Amino acid sequence: MATSTTVRSKNASSSATTPVERPRRRPARSGFSRFLKNLLIVLLIIAASVGATLYYSWQQGGITFFAAPNANATEQATEDEEKPATKPAAPAVAPKPIFTSLEPFTVTLNDGQRSRILYTALTLRVEDEETRLLLGEFMPVVRDRVLKTLSAQNPFHVQTPQGREELVNALTMVLNAPYEPSSVKPRIANVLFTAFVVQ
Repeated sequence: MATSTTVRSKNASSSATTPVERPRRRPARSGFSRFLKNLLIVLLIIAASVGATLYYSWQQGGITFFAAPNANATEQATEDEEKPATKPAAPAVAPKPIFTSLEPFTVTLNDGQRSRILYTALTLRVEDEETRLLLGEFMPVVRDRVLKTLSAQNPFHVQTPQGREELVNALTMVLNAPYEPSSVKPRIANVLFTAFVVQ
């Protein structure tokens, strides 16, 4: 027993003289090593993303630059080189519409029993600038033709959709007739009503 007490006393005396060891701290990392670690993580994420995208596209058949070129593609490329290059046709651009407005018309319509008044404003859609200038030059004749055509209408018939359509056709035919002494034939595409009132 004496020996065990001596060992104890020895341990007790040694612990009193030696300082208590604290756990070791890891050395502080420098800013550069932290930057490298973050950069490595970002690069790994980017590489994984690109790899997954390429793999998915390859599975869907969308990426062919990994595959070896086949013989059909080379034959087609040589055939394309032998054919003369033709320019693709430019898309047809529709010409801008040209409109000519006429001053409003007020006409008396008779149905045999009583008189009615037709108030209308017309706009003409012409196919070219030459027709627009021709109509401007012959405006008194244009107005006379329109007035004669309007005054010949039945007030009840002209209020129906069919009656208006017939009136448009009659006005188009009358206005497309040649204007003497000019040799230019007008090209009026459509007659449009911008106001139409029968009272």
